[in-house]
Amino acid sequence: MDGIKYAVFTNKSIWLLEKIKYISNVESRSTRTETKHWVELFFGVKAIAMNSHRLPGNSRRMGPIMGHTMHCKCMIIMLQPRYSIPPIRKKRT
Repeated sequence: MDGIKYAVFTNKSIWLLEKIKYISNVESRSTRTETKHWVELFFGVKAIAMNSHRLPGNSRRMGPIMGHTMHCKCMIIMLQPRYSIPPIRKKRT
């Protein structure tokens, strides 16, 4: 579960929930097979397909030096029809 950072809740991700597709941000170095293994092991579901894309980092300037923030990787997880993932909640500190 170390590789999955958090679930993404946008208009598109809520619309995709009807099609049994879940969107979450994962570590940028993780692969599709690793993420599939984490999801199946932690939630006890069966994944049909995994799609991923990298979101670009933002440009940041500190004085004369131009830099970038870290990019992240977004995974779209499609489950078999009878499975579902409960919502992930963050602990408040």
